[in-house]
Amino acid sequence: MRYRDRFEAGLVLADKLAPYADRPDVVVLGLPRGGVPVAYEVARTLKAPLDVFLVRKLGLPGQEELAMGAIASGGVRVLNDEVVNVLRIPLEEIEAVTAAEERELQRRERLYRDGRPPVDVRGRTVILIDDGLATGSTMRAAVAALRRQEPARIVVAVPVGAVQTCEELQSEADEVVCAQTPEPFYAVGLWYDNFSQTSDDEVRELLQHAAEEQMLAGHAS
Repeated sequence: MRYRDRFEAGLVLADKLAPYADRPDVVVLGLPRGGVPVAYEVARTLKAPLDVFLVRKLGLPGQEELAMGAIASGGVRVLNDEVVNVLRIPLEEIEAVTAAEERELQRRERLYRDGRPPVDVRGRTVILIDDGLATGSTMRAAVAALRRQEPARIVVAVPVGAVQTCEELQSEADEVVCAQTPEPFYAVGLWYDNFSQTSDDEVRELLQHAAEEQMLAGHAS
């Protein structure tokens, strides 16, 4: 099955996450940018608050595709000790790359949240969402970083994923929900009719809508 777009994928994924509906301990986090439209529909269906969880790779200078770690929302840094030790990367180099990526992460957080504070995840059940899982490297970094913020439970949820990646993540998250694991997989975009890039403006608007809906729901109750 191919999804029409990320919103339809979110509705299908929400069905798989039905046991988490109407629970005050649940919060939904979308990985920008493509994970946010999916997460928006999940959060709406489950009646849970929505936020973004930003992850920035710390690339080795001159070999940026090689990750020596990652930083994430909430001032969290996770280092790949194996890469750092084997390549003997100096601490000042790590700090310089971290500072640059931290600036970009904060810029995006300001842009997306529009002054709203991050949702507190400590002691809560967090559903971490992207539009799909291919290699899973970004999601792994997100899970590792999120653990530092002490949620009670981390649920990784995607509309479509490579079967091996979904299986491997089981050992890192408390639960993994992959709505579809087609084989052969090839790429996430093949399973969407419309896989156009989600813009920063769309992310900001969806988060704004979600915050307004939460506020109205709070007043109604």
